[in-house]
Amino acid sequence: MEGDGIERAVRRAGRYRWGIVALLFMATVINYVDRQMIGVLKPTLSKDLGWTETDFANVIFFFQMAYAIGYIGFGRIVDVIGARMGYAVAFVIWQVAHIAHGGAYSVTQFAMARFGLGIGEAGNFPAGIKAVTEWFPAKERAFAIGVFNAGANVGAIITPLAVPALTVAYGWRMAFVVTGVVSFVWLVAWLAFYRRPREHQKVSSGELAWIEQDPADPVQPLPWRRLIAKRETWAYALGKFCIDPIWWFFLFWLPGYLGDRYELDLLSFGPPLVAIYLLSDLGSVAGGWLSSRLIARGRTVNFARKVTMLVCAFAVLPVLFAQSIDNLWVAVLVIGIATAAHQAFSANLYTLPSDLFPRAAVGSVVGIGGTVGAVGGMLMAKYAGYVLDGIGSYAPLFFVAGSAYFVALALVHLLSPRLARVEGA
Repeated sequence: MEGDGIERAVRRAGRYRWGIVALLFMATVINYVDRQMIGVLKPTLSKDLGWTETDFANVIFFFQMAYAIGYIGFGRIVDVIGARMGYAVAFVIWQVAHIAHGGAYSVTQFAMARFGLGIGEAGNFPAGIKAVTEWFPAKERAFAIGVFNAGANVGAIITPLAVPALTVAYGWRMAFVVTGVVSFVWLVAWLAFYRRPREHQKVSSGELAWIEQDPADPVQPLPWRRLIAKRETWAYALGKFCIDPIWWFFLFWLPGYLGDRYELDLLSFGPPLVAIYLLSDLGSVAGGWLSSRLIARGRTVNFARKVTMLVCAFAVLPVLFAQSIDNLWVAVLVIGIATAAHQAFSANLYTLPSDLFPRAAVGSVVGIGGTVGAVGGMLMAKYAGYVLDGIGSYAPLFFVAGSAYFVALALVHLLSPRLARVEGA
């Protein structure tokens, strides 16, 4: 009854926390526009700069390496200095590096710019999940993460629509500069509006009570040596190792695949990509909604998260046969369902650190997992370059994509059978 009273109170008091989610959503849109531009421009860059598939894979490899370093670094940074300043620092680094792409002429220079981008962009999700943990009770976090994570797909939709037009009008170099400079508007809004709930004048007592309804957590960051020793840390990290490379594959290689397989050019592969990432958006929100709905109906967190992830793993399976589909729009449907399932799976996996660890450890655990996931992405980049230059077929890559989610869920379940709160953390 007490919980019902708090819920009625927060309905009367307002929902300022969803404005925070809107800021996180917009940052994630920008993050993915900046990230995906190289995939959309791959045919143009390969032609202008004479890249092979291995050259492109090496540029992606250095991005992933930096992402691995930056993720674990920013995971710790946001636990120590907070989401507000941690996010701001990450944003400045990645925008400066993004703009620097416009002045790159060689594979080495591109790799350097991508390295800087990877360092900065790695701060997006540790800071975003830290902010959600500060602003939402456990029962709402999966949905909130799903909403801001949907910004990844909106960014992926905007990129193939806006970037080709910018490139045709002004050249690919100016496309990097213009998108980078405009994005700094977000930083002004973030610094103006973000504070912790108790420090924010616009948060009512009713909403604050709703946000703080969970048991109090320790406030001091936990040392990495304690977190690394926990099986639950590795349940999250190895799940990321399995699924993150699949998303990178879709993000960086899908435009080139559609161009090669269905003879599309810079301007014509936009609509298929938009359709795929619209489906991805629905998956991101639906995955968070489903597990939150199951919890609201009395199911345990363990049941809700894992059943949702199992449904997602089955939904990805048809992508195994994507290479053999001759009809463009049937292929778009199959790949779109797979990317939607990835986002739904990912929204639930991202929630595990806040399910299993106190708030003071969330950023660090997310950082560890992101680093392990980026290492998987480095291996996937090398594998993709080797396969495409060697045999010229995407079939082995789609096979890995179709099976990875079952492996990820099995590892999560083996390492954390009950998804119970970690003892001693």
